[in-house]
Amino acid sequence: MDILMDIYIDLENLLKVKNVSKNKVCAACKLQRTQLNNYCKNKVSRIDLAILARLCEYLDCTPNDILKLK
Repeated sequence: MDILMDIYIDLENLLKVKNVSKNKVCAACKLQRTQLNNYCKNKVSRIDLAILARLCEYLDCTPNDILKLK
């Protein structure tokens, strides 16, 4: 029996934990608000690694803090 795991983006929760506003993230990571909202609402089918790297650098975290398995 194969067990498939899904990866989801837990960015919205991380922003709350770190108490960082979406406006600051957008400005620092050069993202449009719509892009960030899509990441926060897990509506991204292909993750842009450059965006992930910028988010990790700005939020001082690793991809494991943003991407989760369920």
